[in-house]
Amino acid sequence: MKILVCNSGSSSLFTENKPVHTQGTTAHFPSNKQTNEDDMDSTTLTPTTQRPELSHKAKRSRAKAPRGLAEARSPENGSNQIKETELLEQYGCGPIQFAGSGNASYERHLIFDNVILPGAAEPREHFEALARSVRDLLSQRWVRTEAHYTRKNPKRVYYLSMEYLVGRSLANNITNLLLDPFVRQATKQENLDLVKLLEQEPDAGLGNGGLGRLAACFLDSMATLALPAMGYGLRYEYGIFNQTIKDGWQQEQPDNWLRHPDPWEVARPREKIEVPLNCSFEVRGGSLHPIPGRPSKLIGVPYDRPVVGFGGKTINTLRLWAATTPDSFDFKVFSHGEFVSAVAETLTAESLTRVLYPDDSTSFGQGLRFIQEYFLVACSLGDLVRRFRQTNDDWNQLPEKVAIQLNDTHPSMAVPELMRILLDEAHLGWDQAWELTRKVLAYTNHTLLPEALERWPVEWFQEVLPRHLEIIFEINRRLLDDVRLRYPGDETRVANVSLIEEGPVRRIRMANLAIVGSHSTNGVAAIHSGLLRTVTVKNLAELFPERFNNKTNGVTPRRWLLLANPPLARAITDAIGDRWIADLNELRRLKPLAADASIQESFLRAARDAKVKFADWLKQVSGQVVNPDTIFDCQVKRIHEYKRQLLNALRVVVLYNRLRANPKLDLPPRTFFFAGKAAPAYHFAKLIIKFINNLAAVIDADPAVRGRLKVVFLPDYCVSLAERLIPASDVSNQISTAGYEASGTSNMKFMMNGALTIGTRDGATIEMVQEAGEENFFLFGLTAEEVVNTRDWYNPLWHYQNESETRLALDLIWSNHFSPKEPGIFSPILDALLAHGDYYMHLADLKSYLEADQRLMDLYREPKAWASKAILNVAGSGKFSSDRTIAQYASEIWNAQPCPVS
Repeated sequence: MKILVCNSGSSSLFTENKPVHTQGTTAHFPSNKQTNEDDMDSTTLTPTTQRPELSHKAKRSRAKAPRGLAEARSPENGSNQIKETELLEQYGCGPIQFAGSGNASYERHLIFDNVILPGAAEPREHFEALARSVRDLLSQRWVRTEAHYTRKNPKRVYYLSMEYLVGRSLANNITNLLLDPFVRQATKQENLDLVKLLEQEPDAGLGNGGLGRLAACFLDSMATLALPAMGYGLRYEYGIFNQTIKDGWQQEQPDNWLRHPDPWEVARPREKIEVPLNCSFEVRGGSLHPIPGRPSKLIGVPYDRPVVGFGGKTINTLRLWAATTPDSFDFKVFSHGEFVSAVAETLTAESLTRVLYPDDSTSFGQGLRFIQEYFLVACSLGDLVRRFRQTNDDWNQLPEKVAIQLNDTHPSMAVPELMRILLDEAHLGWDQAWELTRKVLAYTNHTLLPEALERWPVEWFQEVLPRHLEIIFEINRRLLDDVRLRYPGDETRVANVSLIEEGPVRRIRMANLAIVGSHSTNGVAAIHSGLLRTVTVKNLAELFPERFNNKTNGVTPRRWLLLANPPLARAITDAIGDRWIADLNELRRLKPLAADASIQESFLRAARDAKVKFADWLKQVSGQVVNPDTIFDCQVKRIHEYKRQLLNALRVVVLYNRLRANPKLDLPPRTFFFAGKAAPAYHFAKLIIKFINNLAAVIDADPAVRGRLKVVFLPDYCVSLAERLIPASDVSNQISTAGYEASGTSNMKFMMNGALTIGTRDGATIEMVQEAGEENFFLFGLTAEEVVNTRDWYNPLWHYQNESETRLALDLIWSNHFSPKEPGIFSPILDALLAHGDYYMHLADLKSYLEADQRLMDLYREPKAWASKAILNVAGSGKFSSDRTIAQYASEIWNAQPCPVS
C-alpha cells in the first residue's frame, strides 16, 4: 500500500500504483461523525445523522477493532471502512507517495531536511521526517479551513490561555486524521519501529497542570465540533522544568523542549504584532532593570500549530507568540565594546517568552510574569482585530463576529487593552467601547484560592502601561459610582467590588477586572461555581447575577481513551459500537451490560493488559519493578497542600504500621503511585515529595512488608506519562480538602478508563458521583460546608490524642523512622499538622479515609463486583467529554455556530 500526500492542483490518487480518479466521488466518513453542511443542523453542535442501532448479539459479534476506530475500519476489517482513497481525497492529496519510494514524502524529508543518507539517520531524524510527512498531508486541509472561515465570515472564537499542555502531537494527529492503519503499514514497509519514533517527540513545554491540559482538550473539541476557533498562547522556549529526584528531593532542570526543530510549528513573521511599552530595559549589576519613561517596542512573531478535529475535516490553529525586538542590537554601542549592553533589549525580549512560569517568589519574576501576560493579550487582540477588520467595516459588528474567552485571570488585561483599541484607534466613545468590550469578552475562573487571584501593583501599570491604568481607573470610578447609587452607605461592599485593593501597596484585582469587563463569568464545576458566586466574589455576583454560570470541565475521549487505552477502547467498541468516540454519551449503553460476565471479563483483561504494559515500560526506562497483580493506587497532580498528597502518605504509613504489628494481616498487595511537580519556591510541597520518597525507600527495605506494600514516586509527570499510567490504574485518589478543588480533570480521565475513585466531595467528583451512583465510589471526609463550619474550632490535637492509628503514624514519623540519617527533617510536617492548626484538615479526614480504603480493599477481593463498578464508572463518564463542555460554551456564552468545512 502507498499513501499519497498533498499536491496542489492534482485531483487523482494512486493506490497500489494505479491511478484512481476522484472527480465526482463523495468521501464516505464515519457514519457517527458526518460534518458536511448537508448533514449538520446549523442550530446545534450535534451531528444529525444517525445509524441504525445494533442488536446486542450483533454488537457482540462485530469484528474486533485492533486499535480503535481507524484500524477497525482499515481495509482488512469488513465493509464499514474508511478507505484510503476517501481519506486522500479529503486531504486534497495528489500523486506524491507518503512513503515507499525515493521520491515519497517521508524519504524526501529524511534526505533533504537532514542532507544525509537514510541509513545514517538517527531515530530523531526519522521522527521528524514522519511528522513532517503527516503535516504535509494535513496542510491543504489546514489552509482550506482558514480560507473557508474567511469566505463565510462566521462568528469566531478566540481562546486566550497562558498554558496549553498539548503533550505529544504525532500520535494524536494520526488518530484524529484516521491515518493509524496506513501509517502503521508505511512504517512497517520502512522497517521502522513506530513506538520508538513516537518516543522521540518531547512533550511540548507549553503548560504545567490542569489549566493547560484543559485548554488543549478544549481546542481538540472546538475543531471536532467544527467551530471556527483559534487558540492564542506564548511560545515558551523552556517548559516549567524537568523534574528529577536526588536523595528524595525534587531537582529542577531546564526543559529545553525546542532543542530540536518542532516539525509542527509554522513561523509567520509577516503577521508580526508590535507591542509598545512605556519603559525600556538596561543591564545593571548583572540583571535587567526597567527604565521608566523611555518607551520601547516588543515584536510578537506568531508560530502556528495545527489543531486537528476528529475525522480530519476541520483543522484549526493554535497561535503562539514569541518575543523579539525591532533591531538585533545597537551597533554603535556594540562597536565600542559594550557587548552585553548592546544586546540588552534583545535579551530582554527573548527572555520574555523563554520560560513558562518564572519564579514568582521574587519581584523580578513577578514582573516578568506581568509583562508576559500583557504581551499575550496585546499580540492576540492586535491579531484578532486585524482579522476582524479584513472582512468587517462596522465596529458595532464586533460582538457578532468575535468571542474572546479568557482562561483564568492571566489574560484579564484584555479588558483595558480592548478598550484602548476601541477608544484610541477606532475613536469610539466610552459608552460604545464599553458595551462592545463587555459583549465580546467572557471569563473563566479556575480557582478559589486567594493567592491565585492575581493582583498586580498599580505602580507597575504606571511605569509600563500608563494608558491602561487610566482606563482601569475610569472603569473603577464608574463602577463604584453605580454601587454607591444602588447600595448607599455600604462602603464595605464598595471596597469589596473595587478593582483597586487599597493598602501599603495599591494593587489591581485582576479577577474583579475580568468580571466587571465581561458578559459572562463561569466556574468549572457546580460546587466551584456556587462557592465563587456565594463566597469568593459574593458582592460582584450580587451586582451582576446574570453574568454568573457554570461550565463543568471535560476531557477529550480521543486522546484519553481511544489513543491512551486501546485495549479498553476495543472492549467498549466490541460491546456497543464506536459512536462513543465522537459522542461520549453513548457510553451510557454500557450500563445495562455491567452484570454481563463476558463484558466484565473483557474489562478485567483490558485493565490487566494496561498494567502489564505500564510495568514493562517502567522497568525499561527506570529499572523499577512493580507487580501488575497488585492494586495500582494512584494520585497524580500538582503537589500542593490542599490536594493532600500528605494525607495519602499518612494512609500508607498507617497500612505499614498495621503490617508491622500483624504480619499475617490479610491486606491485598498494593502499589501506591505518586506523581507531580512542586513549584520551585514552594518549599513545603518539596518536603512532601521528600517524605514520599523516604517512605518508599523505608518500605522497600523492610522485609516484613516486601511484596505487600510498595510506594513509587514517578518523576517528571507530564501528558505522556499520564497516558501510560491512567489506563493502568485501579484506584484514583481525589482527596482535596472539600471546597478547594475547582474541578479537576484527572478525576475524569481515571473514571473514563475504569479506575474507581476514592475521594472527597469536591470539584467535579461530586458530579461524577451523580452520574455513576454513590455506591460506585468510595467517598469520605468533611463536606465543603463542614470545612467552613468547623474552621474556627477545629483542633487537630484531638485526633492525635483520640485516634490511635493517627497517633502511631505521627509518632513513627517523629521517631525519625523515615529519616534515620536526617533526624528532624520532617519536623515541619508535624508542626503543620499539630502545632499550626492543620489548615487543610488532614487529620480530620484521615480516619474516614481509612474506612473508605477498607471498603475498597474488600471490594477488590471480588473481581466481578469490581469489574461491574468499573463498567458503571465508564458508563457514567459521558458527561465529562470536553465536546459537551465546548458545546455549552458555544451555545450559552459565545453564541457561536459550527462552520463545517466541506
